[in-house]
Amino acid sequence: MGSKVDLAIIGSGGAAFAAAIRATWLGKSVVMIERSTFGGTCVNTGCIPSKSLLAAAEARHTASDAARFPGIAAAAGPVDMPGLVGATQSLVESLRGEKYEDVADAYGWRVLHADASFAGTPDGPLLHTVTGDGKAEAIRADHYLIATGSAPWAAPIPGLATMDYLTSTTAMELTEVPDSLLVLGGGYVAMEQAQLFARLGARVTMLVRSRLASKEEPEASRALEDVFADEGIHVVRPAEVTSMLRDPASSQVVATANVSGTEQEFRADRVLVATGRRPVTEGLNLDAVEVNTGQAGEVVVSDQLQSTNRRVWAAGDVTGHHEFVYVAAQHGAMIVDNAFTSTDRTVDYARLPRVTFTSPALAAVGMTEADVLAAGIRCDCRVLPLTYVPRALVNRDTRGLIKIVVDADTGRILGLTAVAKDAGELAATGVYILEGGMTLEQVSRSWAPYLTMAEGIRIAAQSFTTDVSKLSCCAV
Repeated sequence: MGSKVDLAIIGSGGAAFAAAIRATWLGKSVVMIERSTFGGTCVNTGCIPSKSLLAAAEARHTASDAARFPGIAAAAGPVDMPGLVGATQSLVESLRGEKYEDVADAYGWRVLHADASFAGTPDGPLLHTVTGDGKAEAIRADHYLIATGSAPWAAPIPGLATMDYLTSTTAMELTEVPDSLLVLGGGYVAMEQAQLFARLGARVTMLVRSRLASKEEPEASRALEDVFADEGIHVVRPAEVTSMLRDPASSQVVATANVSGTEQEFRADRVLVATGRRPVTEGLNLDAVEVNTGQAGEVVVSDQLQSTNRRVWAAGDVTGHHEFVYVAAQHGAMIVDNAFTSTDRTVDYARLPRVTFTSPALAAVGMTEADVLAAGIRCDCRVLPLTYVPRALVNRDTRGLIKIVVDADTGRILGLTAVAKDAGELAATGVYILEGGMTLEQVSRSWAPYLTMAEGIRIAAQSFTTDVSKLSCCAV
């Protein structure tokens, strides 16, 4: 049995849905093929459950930290982990139904729950699909979209494969908080998960190869390391883990690491591996249709996201591009335009906002100081501690900073980084500043509502020409 459609999509996450919706608007026939849980990473094992648990952990931490407000007393009791995880799963199931299953039904494209793999034929690519009950179907399409996402990846550490280690997915399924936890990695997943479990009551140690958030500004890394130290999270760096084993006497995990040239041992009840993610392309038989992949398994694509087979496209994490669901969604819609209309769209990442949902959060948009210098641009920059931001003062939490990076010759703002409460909102503001090509002078003279964190952007801009320590908090 076989069928013919305009667009066959492998995957059902953000990229897949954006593509299917756009194609349906254009009057194209679509089939979406999903071998696992419908909805992809974001709703099932990524953004939604992780941010829900992070919000819960912050609520508990706020109760235990209430003493920073004189006259307020509160306490945080033990965590009912089954109840917390169960409520999170209920939210996931609700959103999966409302935002994915119901949306697919409303648009009317076909959903096929099956494994899919490519085959080459004289007429071009073909998809072989097999459902869980063994029913096979061949699907031929004018265009194919690979939107299979990525999965947690564990570094090849000797001994690691022999133990029951946690990933960002399985950690969110725990029914009890471990007394102690080792976290391997220093990226956004590692930082979020480390703080999540520390705030739920675990003793957390992070083994980090270079520094926290190594692709962002070093001042932001130091600020977050100070925050983690305040909250009892032990960050060990630079640490290169050389072996893992489980102590049969205590059942604890034992990690041996080279720390600044010295071998050290670290023990914990559980270990969470957050050393990155890898694109999911295994089993697709891409060689059969001459679709090239890179060293990490990512589909090699052009600027238009077309693979080395002109009828096969790829979107989202599987391309090895930025791992954000809003990037995947833009990819999906763009591919449909490129495949079925006369457009030749590409993605511009120059003003892409990026957020790590620690507390305070880390967010950035545009270039870092290192990026500017590497581009040969004469750079000027300032770092504003949150002690100069009135909103942070009334929150009684001045941990963090705002950094602005500027083209010294034009005064044009090229990048913004913030470690602050709701830093993602500052990054969103930064997108508009960069999109508008605004200069320091323009931002310094722009309206900023008093007692908002975003006001800190204007104060940071003023700090290039003014001693902000001598400004009145209500008359800046």
